[in-house]
Amino acid sequence: MKVGRIQTLKVNRISDYGVYLADEEGQEVLLPNRYVSLENAVGDEIEVFVYHDSEDRLVATTETPLITEGKVASLKVVDKSIHGAFLDWGLAGKDLFLPNRNQQGGVLAGHSYVVWMYVDNITGRCVATMKLKPYIDNEVITVEPRQKVDILIASESPIGYRAIINSRHWGMLYKNQIFKPVRVGDALEGYVRRITEDNRIDLTLRREGYDGVAVSADSLLQLLQDNGGYLPVGDDSSPEDVHRLTQMSKKVFKRAVGMLLKSGKIVAEGQSIKLK
Repeated sequence: MKVGRIQTLKVNRISDYGVYLADEEGQEVLLPNRYVSLENAVGDEIEVFVYHDSEDRLVATTETPLITEGKVASLKVVDKSIHGAFLDWGLAGKDLFLPNRNQQGGVLAGHSYVVWMYVDNITGRCVATMKLKPYIDNEVITVEPRQKVDILIASESPIGYRAIINSRHWGMLYKNQIFKPVRVGDALEGYVRRITEDNRIDLTLRREGYDGVAVSADSLLQLLQDNGGYLPVGDDSSPEDVHRLTQMSKKVFKRAVGMLLKSGKIVAEGQSIKLK
């Protein structure tokens, strides 16, 4: 039974309070009636998240939490006590505890903070921490250039955004690589742009190479279809106008236009493009 994780368990028996699910070792956990279907029967497999409820009982839910063990997320503080803060992690009737000892600089109710979730080895309960150093590092890199990755924007600097990659590494998303609004706390999909000799990881939100051009061409084609087959932007347009209308850099836009022209899908003029 893995507390803090999503797992598939079998219905072992049915009670008035719900169904009891069991793992391969026969350990049981209750899935309350509000998550049970009338069609559930002994032997059925159900995907659930296992955690401790507000009365410290081990329970299962079919709800999907915003964070699981060994992952990071940006969560909002919904309440505070003398012992710590409580975070909304997407489960009804139960908040995630962020102890005072795991905070950095204090927290404010209504604000969101980037946290890591672990299972306390003494209480067995799910706990959040803002102290990421023990969990996020670039000592042994597990990603490679051009790989698609999950990104969580952790902080902003004058040159860009520091991001957490796959809940494991630190990366940098430079502002000249961003062509849409980005905020601290955003969970995005991105790509590894390069890895330096000292294990710094540069990120991009757009796939590079031929595949990236194809994706941009598809996006531009959809934008044309959504705007009556015409866009007042072309090769002679300024980079600012291109970005404002397409959310692309001038370089990416020109490559996408070139692909669509070659495939015969559009007609291009100096400051406009239209469907053929």
